[in-house]
Amino acid sequence: MAERLKIAEILEKHHGEKHLVVLHDYPDPDAISSAFAHRLISAEYDIEVDILYSGKISRSQNVALVKLLGIDLIPYKSSLDLKQYQGAVFLDHQGANANGTLKALEAANVPVLIVVDHHEPQDIVKAAFTDIQKSGSTATIYAHYLEQGLLQVQKGLKEHVAMATALMHGILTDTGGFIRADQEDFQSAAFLSQFSDPNLLEQIMNQTRSKKVMDVIRRALENRTVVENHSIAGIGYLRSEDRDAIPQAADFLVNEENVHTAIVYGIVRDENQMEVLTGSLRTSKLIFDPDEFIKEVFGVSADGHYYGGGKHTAGGFNIPIEFLTGDPNEEYMGLKWQVYDTQVKAKVFNRIGVKHDPNHEQQK
Repeated sequence: MAERLKIAEILEKHHGEKHLVVLHDYPDPDAISSAFAHRLISAEYDIEVDILYSGKISRSQNVALVKLLGIDLIPYKSSLDLKQYQGAVFLDHQGANANGTLKALEAANVPVLIVVDHHEPQDIVKAAFTDIQKSGSTATIYAHYLEQGLLQVQKGLKEHVAMATALMHGILTDTGGFIRADQEDFQSAAFLSQFSDPNLLEQIMNQTRSKKVMDVIRRALENRTVVENHSIAGIGYLRSEDRDAIPQAADFLVNEENVHTAIVYGIVRDENQMEVLTGSLRTSKLIFDPDEFIKEVFGVSADGHYYGGGKHTAGGFNIPIEFLTGDPNEEYMGLKWQVYDTQVKAKVFNRIGVKHDPNHEQQK
C-alpha cells in the first residue's frame, strides 16, 4: 500500500500535465503492457501520456499484442519535440537500454519522474519515485498497484479488459509461463484473471514464428560453441526489424541437453546504417546471476554506464559499434564480424575460466 500511495502522490502532484512513457529499445510484452496500464492510471489524474519506443516491434506476439488491443505507441525520431512533455516515466528499464532517448530528454530538460522496474538496480537515473522490485515482471508490479486501488478496474470497460489481458501476457512471457513465477506473480495473475479475456490472450500468444526467426535460430544452432554447460552463438549481421529473433534463439538454445546458460549475439543494423552489437542471455541455473555475469563480462562505457544487465534468469547487452559502423565491402564486414565475435567469446570464456582458441573454438 505504501508504494501505491507514493506513486499516487507523484501523479497527483503532476495533475493535468503531459508525460512521456519511455520504453526500452525493442519493447517486450512486459514493457508494453505496463505502459498501457500506466496510461490508464494517469488518465485518472488528468495526465495525458504518450508511449515512446526506439528500435522495432517485430516479434509476432508483440505485434499481435499492440494491434489486437489497440495500444498506440510512438516510434522515436530526432524530430520529436520533447519539450511538450513535463515529465518522463521509465518502465521495465532504468535507462540503460534507451540511452539515446535519455540523452535527448536531458537536453530538453524533461525530468524523469517515475521509474518502475523488476531488474537489478542500475543507478543511471534519479527519479522522484522509484519502485524496483524483484518480481517476475513489471506487469506484476502494475497489477499490484491496480489491486491496491490505484485504478478501479471494471469488467464492463473494454479498455480495462484490454489492460488486464495485456498485463497477464506480460507476466506470462517474463516468467516463462509461470515456471519462474513467485508468489507475487501468481497473486497478480489471480487478480487480473477476473478482468482479462482468455480467448484474446490465447490469440495473442499463439502466434507462429516467422521464417526469419527460424533462420536466426538455425544460424545460432550451426554457430554455437558449447563449453562448461554454456552455449555461445554469434549469428552475424541482421536487420533491426529482426532483432527480436536474438532472445528467441537464446530461449531455444538454453533447452539443449547439458546446457544451463545460452548467449546469442549479433550486429544489428538500423535503417540509418547504425550498428550495435546486441546479445541475449538465458539461464536455467538457479544460482547463476545474469546481471552480475553480463556486467563483469562487458563492463562499462566511457560515460560509466554498463553495456547490459539482467534479472533472475535472463539478461541482455548492447554495445555501439560507433567508429567501425558501415560496410565499405563484404570483406570488411567479414573482418569486422570476426573481430567482435572473437572478442565476445574471449570475454565470456575468460569469465567462466575456459581457455579460448579462436581457430578451433576448443574448450580447454
